[in-house]
Amino acid sequence: MHHARSRTMKLLATLFAGALVLAGCGDSDDGSEGGDTESTATEGAATEAAGSGEMECPGEAGDGGTISVASIGWTEDVAVNALWTELAAACGYEWESTTAEVGSIYTGVADGDFHLFMDAWLPATHADYWEQFGDQITDLNVWYEEAPLTWAVPTYVAEDNGISTIADLADNADLFGGEVTGIESGAGLTRISKEEVMPTYGLEENFTLVESSTSAMLSALGDAIDDSEPIVVTLWEPHSAYAKWDLTNLEDPEGALGEPDEIHTIAAEGFEDEFPSMAGWLSNFTMTGEQISDLELVIEDAGEGGTPEAVQQWISDNSDVVNEWFA
Repeated sequence: MHHARSRTMKLLATLFAGALVLAGCGDSDDGSEGGDTESTATEGAATEAAGSGEMECPGEAGDGGTISVASIGWTEDVAVNALWTELAAACGYEWESTTAEVGSIYTGVADGDFHLFMDAWLPATHADYWEQFGDQITDLNVWYEEAPLTWAVPTYVAEDNGISTIADLADNADLFGGEVTGIESGAGLTRISKEEVMPTYGLEENFTLVESSTSAMLSALGDAIDDSEPIVVTLWEPHSAYAKWDLTNLEDPEGALGEPDEIHTIAAEGFEDEFPSMAGWLSNFTMTGEQISDLELVIEDAGEGGTPEAVQQWISDNSDVVNEWFA
């Protein structure tokens, strides 16, 4: 219990620091479907990333212009946005990325406030948003084919305590201090964990799903692993956490987390007419688990200031893959 309280205090400290940073941005969306359509342009951290411009376009230069892209801030989304920031700049575009809550993203794409969102988890995780806005959005392609939602523990927790399934958690609440460390309240993973997983396995009485943020969850996970403490987190694949740490996905015998999703690139209506070259390249864009994990780690190791150069090196090292997108 002492360990669990320690993790909770660290998690709350991380969240409090984040709240201070975001306080100047005004109130954020509450995570409900649809979001606040007027907040999409300013919610979260907005950046205009034009890239370094030192790289040649892998194909013929495109139509040019500024492309407004929404990001949910998940690691794979950050990685593909960093990747396409460099590719877009090399081909004559400005890739303008804005981090926002998922409900506001779908509203923004449907209303045309955002041109693109490259981290749409369908058909399950973002099902509510797709049901509401899907007929106003263009589905450009699937760039990652099998993306499961997971609950995970450090492997030493699974091996030392005989925990291999989510069902095993019910008899081990004290071990984890009655906490499952989650992510953003508006995330589909959070909704499914609360509404499906916890009731299915009878965890509601002895466990609390700690709704935080992706960065706070990863910080808590890293701290627990550094101290060899038990922790269970909500996670997903692909994610660089699996390359960074030795983690075990808990089996889900009742299928409460659902079948693996696909990760889609979705666009505002008319995007293909406004940016035909870019639409064509993005329609060809696909990545494997190994490729996206490698890119995520390259970006993480480089740090914010070194991201452009690191991504360009990744592009150079994977030119055969990249050239296929521009064929």
